[in-house]
Parts: sequence; structure tokens; C-alpha cells
Amino acid sequence: MDLVEALLDPAAYPEPTAAVSLIQTHISWVFLTDRFAYKVKKPVNLGFLDFTTLRRRHYYLNQELTLNRRLCPEIYLAVLPICRKGAGVKVGARGRPLDYILRMVRMPQERMMDEVAEREGLSKDIMDRIIEKLVPFYRHAATGPKIDKFGSRKVIAFNHEENFSRIEKCVGRLLTKELFEEIRTFAWDFLVRHEKLFERRIEEGRIRDCHGDLHMKNICLADRVWIFDCIEFNPRFRYGDVAADVDFLAMDLDFHAFWDLSRYFVERFAAASDDPDLMMMLDFYKCYRACVRGKINAVTASEPEQPPQNREAAGDAARAYFELAGRYAREGAKWLA
Repeated sequence: MDLVEALLDPAAYPEPTAAVSLIQTHISWVFLTDRFAYKVKKPVNLGFLDFTTLRRRHYYLNQELTLNRRLCPEIYLAVLPICRKGAGVKVGARGRPLDYILRMVRMPQERMMDEVAEREGLSKDIMDRIIEKLVPFYRHAATGPKIDKFGSRKVIAFNHEENFSRIEKCVGRLLTKELFEEIRTFAWDFLVRHEKLFERRIEEGRIRDCHGDLHMKNICLADRVWIFDCIEFNPRFRYGDVAADVDFLAMDLDFHAFWDLSRYFVERFAAASDDPDLMMMLDFYKCYRACVRGKINAVTASEPEQPPQNREAAGDAARAYFELAGRYAREGAKWLA
């Protein structure tokens, strides 16, 4: 049985729905009914995540449920089994699970931050609403010795090297060798020259269990601000400096040409969270985050199951993110001279 095809049948769901549509990422299938969104993990192993067994997919869906309830308790509802029923399947039925699925309230697509940005533009008021949501989130997020180590230069260097090892495979196709070396040199120089800064971040309790994927597609600007879809599959990508989390959104704002609002956002967040050192980390972490987005788009660009137009768009996006990373590297290098 083709599970994806079976889940496109409206009869597969516990609530009535007129239709079911499918959105897919490189790690998930998301099925949209009239009122809910349902997510299934793809059985993939990308090195930094492994969903290849039913047990792992069940575990990480439960992690996704628990972690995202920190910011969206009303949106993330339950993890349910998918069981065979007749010639098809039924979500939430009894029986031996074929797989598992995460049930969420469907948020209004037209209020996603990237769509609001394209249609209406963004404002300082919107940035203030996001800051009001994020400051208490980070204040109460878990921390301690186990998490603090992810703010060490050793772990941060490992994360960068893992990124660079994947990006290097794109040299000549999605970025030039000169650009790659420029970005990598800046990252290593910053790590070497700012040893005391990284130590101070740990001492001040700035290393937290963060969101890990804080960009505009993961923010909904409805009657309230919903920040969803955090990293659940690898705590190494979620544990880290609050500055690295916040700078992800700042980078995304830059990518969409909201340069002034990006600066406003980080400056106001730094003031609201009493964190002046955050501004020193700005180019370093924005450069890293641009590389992460470039790497992810590079993966999509090479997936044979993606339609040709999707692969082409992902390749173009990867090139743009790598160019943006180079811009941060050049800006940041001025402060290292």
C-alpha cells in the first residue's frame, strides 16, 4: 500500500473533510484537511537525523508535540496511529500501526509571516509582538550544564565544520570556491578571536533549549503570534546561544530585503532581554544561519522525487543564501581586522 496515496483520501481522517492536499519537505509529508494539518515523517536518514524505523518516527513525533507546545500549546494536539482499514487506512483507529501522524490545528496560511511580508509588508509593531513572545520563552527555556556545553567553541566549531563539509560538495554548482573559503575563514577567525565572549555567554546563562528553526515560514501572525515547527530531531541543533536563534529570524528578514526591520528586531530584542553582547554575535550567527538555509535548499535541489521546477527554485534559493552568507562574512571581517 502506498501510504501517501492512502492519506490523500478524505475517508482516512477522523473528522469529515471535503478534500486533502499534500505539502512535502525533505523530511516530512504534511496533509491538510479542512480544519487540521497532519504530519508524517519520511523514512529518511540524512546523517543529522534518522527516521528510518517506525519506533524512531513515533519517538520524534512525540518530541515534536512536546517541544512545540512550549510556544503553541493550542495548535499541537496529539500523535495518532495510522492503521489499515479495508483497502485504505484510518488515522486514530485501533490496530497495528502502519505509521504515526501528528495532528495539529490548521493555521491560516494567508497569515504566515512570509506571506504577510510579501502581501502587506511588515512593521515594527509586528516585530514588537514577536519580541514579546520570545523574551519570556527564552527566559524560561531549559538550561544547565548539559545544555551549556552546546555554547562552547568546540561544539560550535563542530556544527560549522559539519555544515561546511556538506556545503563544500556544492562548490562549483551553487557557490564559488572563493565564496566558500571567504565564509569558512570568517567563521574560524571569529571563533579563535572571541574565546572570552563565548565563555561569557555560558556564564550569563545565554545557552538555552531554543527553537532552532526560527524563520518567517514558522511564524503565524493571526489573532496572536504563533511560533511553531521547532527542531525536534536533534537537540544539538536546538540547544545553543539565544543569539543564534534570534539571528536566524534576523537573517531571514535580510534575505527578504527587510534590512531595517531586521536591525530593529535584534536591537529591540537585545534591549528587552538585557543582552548587549548579542549585537557582537550578529554577523557570525547570521552567516551560519544563511549557510544552514543554503544547505537545506541544496538538499531539496538534488532530490529526484521533487518536481523539476521545485529543484530549480531550491537551487536558486541556495545560491542566494550562500551569497548572503558571504555578505555577512565580509561585514563581520571588518570587525576582526
